[in-house]
Amino acid sequence: MYGIYSRPWGFEVSIVRDGVRHRAAFGWASYGGIPQALVHAQQWRDALVKRLPPPPRRTRAEKIRPNNKTGVPGVFRLQSANGKVLGWLARTYIAHDQILRALFVADGQGGAARSMAIRERERHLDQMSGLAKVHPAEEAIRNAPARSIAGLPPKRSPSEIVRKNNSSGIPGVTFKAPRPRHPGYWMAITYIAGKGSVSKAFSVAEHGHDKARTLAVAERQRQLEQKSRESTTA
Repeated sequence: MYGIYSRPWGFEVSIVRDGVRHRAAFGWASYGGIPQALVHAQQWRDALVKRLPPPPRRTRAEKIRPNNKTGVPGVFRLQSANGKVLGWLARTYIAHDQILRALFVADGQGGAARSMAIRERERHLDQMSGLAKVHPAEEAIRNAPARSIAGLPPKRSPSEIVRKNNSSGIPGVTFKAPRPRHPGYWMAITYIAGKGSVSKAFSVAEHGHDKARTLAVAERQRQLEQKSRESTTA
């Protein structure tokens, strides 16, 4: 579940690379259920991790930190309470149990101690290899075969999703009754870009319950065909 977060509506993938956050949403309704949405989220996450690996460890180590006061990453000035420079320290984190340090005393050496510390820091960096470790799961994901989503249904368009208040089981077709004891009507409604919502109602009092529902289903199909034609010619 690295980089994948459960939400009330599905899953969100969120991973940062070079200060840029990459996000994608995978709703349960859009992908046909929780398991399907999760597989699609994992596949997107895996592809992103493979396409955008972390920076090399050396590149990260060469960045100047906000608290750096020397202008040289990994090189620190040692000074007394009255501000006198005592020496220069080169320090590099190589591994979990390996930190390289070298101190160059400024006494009698002037600016040479700083230059020596900078050269030593470069020697430290030459011992670095590999990529920065942003999370233990990343290396396993990069080395794993590509995750397949073959056989899973494709993402549904909004017009194919059955909403919670839908009473027909068919997206875009719903039963409404404006007040108690009113026979009600079946309605077909479709959103068409540039036109807004297109709808048509079929009265139960006029057609009967079953026929009104059948007419609404047919009207919904007609609206979807109209929407498809207009999106093709747009």
